[in-house]
Amino acid sequence: MSAFRIDRTSPLSADEVWRRLTDWPAHAHQVPLTRISVLTPGPTRTGTVFVARTGLGRAAFDDPMEVVRWQPPAPGVPGLCRLEKRGRAITGWAEIHVREAAGGTLVRWEEELRIGLLPSPLAPLTERAGRVVFGRAVDRLLRH
Repeated sequence: MSAFRIDRTSPLSADEVWRRLTDWPAHAHQVPLTRISVLTPGPTRTGTVFVARTGLGRAAFDDPMEVVRWQPPAPGVPGLCRLEKRGRAITGWAEIHVREAAGGTLVRWEEELRIGLLPSPLAPLTERAGRVVFGRAVDRLLRH
């Protein structure tokens, strides 16, 4: 099992940060070799299902996810989106927290993954890779 957390501050409004971080197809533009297909009609809500497909050809794998908690931010109320990863290759969860703060918005991305065939001694490498890949993705989504 690998767990990591990413904290960021953005000058954007909580609503705009939420919109950018929960635009699932936009994540594919930030994560190399990844496409995202949303399988349920919009808008996103509890029960929304999407699949991130990462890799090339036969070396690709699917990472199906379901939104199990959907609480957009509101004045004085932080936003929380919880995703459950339900694939054969990757299981676990991710949470996106968005909270208004003085001068902007605080973001926390937490994730815990289990990669099926990966030996547990490699978990620290997976944690570091997750922080780098998802940290860059969050940074880019907030910037563009």
